[in-house]
Formats: sequence, structure tokens, C-alpha cells
Amino acid sequence: MTAAPTAPPTEAPSPEETAGFAEYARRLTAAVGSVVLGKPQVVRLAMAGLLAEGHLLIEDVPGVGKTTLARSMAAVVAGQWRRIQFTPDLLPSDVTGVTIYNQGSGGFEFHQGPIFANIVIADEINRASPKTQSALLEVMAEHQVTVDGVTYPLPRPNFVVATQNPIDQQGTYTLPEAQLDRFMMLLRIGYPSAEQEMRIVGDAIARRLPEQLQPVMAVDELVRMIDIARSVYMAPALQSFIVTITGATRTVAQLRLGASPRASNALAVAAQAAAAFEGRSFVTADDVKAMARPVLSHRLLLTPEAAIQGHTAAAIIDNILAAVPVPQDPVRV
Repeated sequence: MTAAPTAPPTEAPSPEETAGFAEYARRLTAAVGSVVLGKPQVVRLAMAGLLAEGHLLIEDVPGVGKTTLARSMAAVVAGQWRRIQFTPDLLPSDVTGVTIYNQGSGGFEFHQGPIFANIVIADEINRASPKTQSALLEVMAEHQVTVDGVTYPLPRPNFVVATQNPIDQQGTYTLPEAQLDRFMMLLRIGYPSAEQEMRIVGDAIARRLPEQLQPVMAVDELVRMIDIARSVYMAPALQSFIVTITGATRTVAQLRLGASPRASNALAVAAQAAAAFEGRSFVTADDVKAMARPVLSHRLLLTPEAAIQGHTAAAIIDNILAAVPVPQDPVRV
């Protein structure tokens, strides 16, 4: 699932820790926002996903900055990052690595693939074959790789930031539900305003690239921030609130597939990161609501009839949020 591979601290973060978290989060968001122009909410959600240790799927039409966002996220963390261009001829071993016989030593040696990095950009992920896509299932769920019967742990943190184009379907392979469920969030960037596009054109003329960004934090600092986010207090009433929301998606007539328990976990962890972003040591119902759309929308499958009638997953989520009672005084319950 999307939970972190190691147990988070049991004590709630101190006021100093949450204040430091909020400041670092602001610096990260400002750095990425200096390249991904005019999309502060998208950048904020992407950073929340990063600090919640969840994988991100960025889906939108060509040319709106999907890869720029992914590259900027990699640039602001002083860790190891790799980019994999997914193509139909890409093999699973090109992603995970391969075991090769060493004539000098007389034994087999494992050569790590690009997935062994802190941030992995999977560009145009839906252009790879289902066989290659499946190589990411173990990676994204269990933070490890198994090759020739031997399991190798991945470095921590290990994020997959994938992009895909939903319009051009020629030569692509739709991501299966099992893999979509492993992405904590689905983000869409959208077109910029005319004023924002003028600034984007100016950056292109000036050759301003994401790789020119200076790292804001080291890997060990990022891991510490992840642990702080995971220790933010969430009252049992809010946990029940999340379970009620995801459970409601399984009874909607317009949906043929609702949210899984993995989605409940993802929504809880994302809400913790959202609270830490605000410098708080506790989660509120507003944090849960703010993260519900990006966390749940890609996990809901409409029936053919509902799709024809114009229903959307986002609208269904909004209806559920409006109908589910908000816990009273959820901080201390």
C-alpha cells in the first residue's frame, strides 16, 4: 500500500517541528512554483504528496508542464533522481535491473536499474507494455524489487512521479486499476492564463530550466519531514470520517468500482501532510476534504451509463463530502 516502509514516530510533533515543517514546505513550494508558473495549488498538492511519501500521477494534455513539474520536484531535493522514458520496447529489466554473470568473479551480480533512486520520473508511463508497467507494482506497493528470486530494498524515500497524456491513445496501454490504486494522487495541471503564458514564454526565451533550481533540502531532511508528517495526530472520529467517505463510494449507483482500503490509507496520510503544511500537529476535517479529490478521483470507475450521462468522479466525491456528517470537535475526540 502507500504507507511508509518504516513505522513513523508515535509521539505527536512538537510546535517547533511543525513550524519547521511548514517553513521547509513553503520553501519547496516556492522553488517549484518559480518554474511551474501560475499553478500554486497543483504545486502545493504535489509537494504534499512528496512529503506524504506517496507516488504521483500527473495526467494532462501535451505541453502544459507535466514533465516540468516532475523535473522541478526532483531538482529541489538533493537526492538521486532518474528519468525513465517509457516506450513500447522498454523491458521490465530496463526499469528494475538485471542479473549478469561476471566472468572475473565467476558469479552472478545484480546491476540496479533506474528505479533505485529517491525520485523516479516515469515519463509517458502509459506508452510501455503491460508487462513493463507491471514491474512497478511491487516497487510502488512494497518499496522493493525482486529479481531472480532475490529481493532488494529500495532507498528511502523512493517516489515514482509518472506522467501520461489522456488524449493521444495511439500506441498506449491503459494503466490497470491495480496500478492506478498505487498512486496516492492524480494531478491535472490545466492551461495557464494569458498572463501566465506570457511569463512561461519569457522563461523559455531565457532558457530557464528545472535543472537550474538549487536543492532546498537534503535526503535525510526530507525523510525527517516525512516522519513528522506521519506523526501528526488524527483523532479516531476523523479516521471514521475517512472510512465513511471511502465506503460511500462503494454504494454509488453510478460507479462500478469504488475506493479501496488502500485509498483510505492514502487519504489519511495525505491529510496528515496537509495539516503539517499549515504548521499544525493535528488533522481537521478540512484537511481530509481538501485531499479527497486528488486522492480518490482516479480510483473511481464510472459505469458506461453514468459516463454517457455526463457524471464525473469529482462531482460524485463532492456529493459524498456534502452528505457525510463532519465530526464534532474532531481534534480531541
